[in-house]
Amino acid sequence: MYVKLTHMIVSAAAIAAAAVLQGCTGMENENPYSDTLNTLIISPVYPEGFGEGPQSGIPVSITETGKGTDYTAVTGSDGKASVKIPDGIYRITLSYSTDGRILNGSADRVRVIGADRELTVPMDMTEPGEIVIKEIYCGGCLCYPLEGTYMSDSYIILHNNTDRIQYLDSLCIGVADPYNATGTNVWISRDGNGSSVFPDFVPVVQAIWKIKGDGETHPLLPGEDAVICIFGAIDHTRLYPQSVNLNRPGYFVCYNIEYFPNTRYHPAPGDNITADHYLDVVVKTGQANAYTFSVHSPAVVIFKAKGTTIEDFVGSGNAIIQKPGSSSDRIVKLPLQWVMDGVEVFTGNSAGNIKRLNPGIDAGYVNFSAPFMGHTLFRKTDEKASAEKGFEVLADTNNSLNDFYERNEQSLHE
Repeated sequence: MYVKLTHMIVSAAAIAAAAVLQGCTGMENENPYSDTLNTLIISPVYPEGFGEGPQSGIPVSITETGKGTDYTAVTGSDGKASVKIPDGIYRITLSYSTDGRILNGSADRVRVIGADRELTVPMDMTEPGEIVIKEIYCGGCLCYPLEGTYMSDSYIILHNNTDRIQYLDSLCIGVADPYNATGTNVWISRDGNGSSVFPDFVPVVQAIWKIKGDGETHPLLPGEDAVICIFGAIDHTRLYPQSVNLNRPGYFVCYNIEYFPNTRYHPAPGDNITADHYLDVVVKTGQANAYTFSVHSPAVVIFKAKGTTIEDFVGSGNAIIQKPGSSSDRIVKLPLQWVMDGVEVFTGNSAGNIKRLNPGIDAGYVNFSAPFMGHTLFRKTDEKASAEKGFEVLADTNNSLNDFYERNEQSLHE
């Protein structure tokens, strides 16, 4: 959830002050890719009101984008993290939480070649989400025992991560442009240090879907889930046993035959899906006859309008703009402050991945390695918090690198 805060206290004594370095290569002063090592010094820049002086114990993740080699460090007593790494282009992620507040920052495509480098990374302060994304199933499965692959069964699961009733009414779903993490990203620029500069909005592409209701029509109890079928609220297992049955009472579905008439992806919902669980298309900005949801690497956001309705917002004349370099594609400029949760998905360890979501929404990303194998992206459970509260509480650091993992089977598979 992207919410700027102004006050936060961090106890440095409660966290480790010594820097730690750990690489997947197991190297200390030696590595198989380069004859020389460079020192990268990372200096977090904290938001106003965070605290006085340098902060120790802030975890740092460093990934070489070409080889996928990972390193970790933490800030020391001087507030900086130092790591020796070979020549390469790196993705840096910082993430720390305390007292119900979250600090995140990231820098992408950081060049460390032939010389030491000091990098400053701005940090955003956020709060955990109330409704969070629990699962993203986007990759499809095999048609076994038939030949081929199947991809018309995507879904996401939402979860009430609080001890209060939350309402799904007017909750909206969208994906950020570009559709794939390796696509051409016209929205990200670079500062003088080469770090990513994000726009002050999420560029939502193709369409915005909204759950119907009068404000209290669709309650979600503490620890309860809601399934949103992106494609086909039908029993897909009748033809494809490795798929899932999405014709279940209470499930929601993105279904509007007027805007998306392609019945391969949007068949008529099954008999267990009631009409009040069909999502509305608030606006369609693309040209496709089926909703475009990446098989490899979607960047998914859920949100609610604040101070207005989503319909009035998209009709205001300022909310929808032409995508630079395109004569036909348009996007909705979704305010960052409206986002309740977002998950950035990358295609494996491809060096071509570029973040689309502002670090205040998702400082990291979750890698998806196996499309068409029934794999899914799943949020971890916070076992301690779940035991204390008596219902399932999910990990939520606003950093998918920490919060999500790739599991080998859909949670809805039977």
